[in-house]
Amino acid sequence: MKIALDPTPFHHSHGLLEFPQVAADLGYEYMQLTPHPDFLPFFNHPKADDELVGQLAKACRDVGIEIASVLPVLRWSGPDEDAREAAVRYWKRAIQITVDLGVGTINTEFGGRPEKAEESERAFYRSMEELLPIIEREGIDLLIDPHPDDFVEEGLAAIRVIRGLNSPNVGLVYVAAHTFHMKNPPLEIMRAAGDKLRLVHVADTMDHRASHGLRYITNPPGNPVRVHQHLKIGDGDVNWEEFFGGLYEIGFLDHADTVMVSSVFGEDDDAAEVSRYQLETMRQRIAKESA
Repeated sequence: MKIALDPTPFHHSHGLLEFPQVAADLGYEYMQLTPHPDFLPFFNHPKADDELVGQLAKACRDVGIEIASVLPVLRWSGPDEDAREAAVRYWKRAIQITVDLGVGTINTEFGGRPEKAEESERAFYRSMEELLPIIEREGIDLLIDPHPDDFVEEGLAAIRVIRGLNSPNVGLVYVAAHTFHMKNPPLEIMRAAGDKLRLVHVADTMDHRASHGLRYITNPPGNPVRVHQHLKIGDGDVNWEEFFGGLYEIGFLDHADTVMVSSVFGEDDDAAEVSRYQLETMRQRIAKESA
């Protein structure tokens, strides 16, 4: 298993080509490449040319960091057909960049709208008719997160949609910070996913359903909002014994190509110390389960 840093907390203080050094200085051997305006921006065409891709690859080699996964976020399942077609074009460039970096894993979101779930599912499968042959040809693992405010938000529902593609190259991302939006307990989702679960994001969150739904109040009542945080382990309500125990049970912790990403976004004022804490705590939890 690869333990990677998501460098998003350092986007405001460091340039793209500095991220490998940041990860190395914090003790990581891997990093995840998340949306960045100079590389793979949210929802728009990738901005990296071949020269910048080469520079990033060299920056990684120079400090001994590998990119474990690339994370584009695009509207490839959007109910607007023009936006969907554009996202497919952007996806093709994102896949090429991933291949050129020598990375074998892409993780992403479903990229649709919950208020138009049926239309979004149709758009998703339509996009995959064009993209899946490319993904399979390149030998890429495409792993998808049922993100809050997407047309698939629940863990078991995500597994069903992925299974419908009938491809060994497509699997699941489990984001611990989304636990309380995924309906079923982590262990039930992990057991159902089995070897389709190949990447996890490690961050804590509060259970927004607590206090009979009154932990977080938005006005007017009934707003269609989704609330969660990306906090360091122990600052929220995630059951980490169940989380790490489930990963051990399904063999995730012992697999050479699975990826565990520290993705804490809510503590930028102490990002370096939090990143070190995350790495140490993940290693301790893994060692405990593997003992």
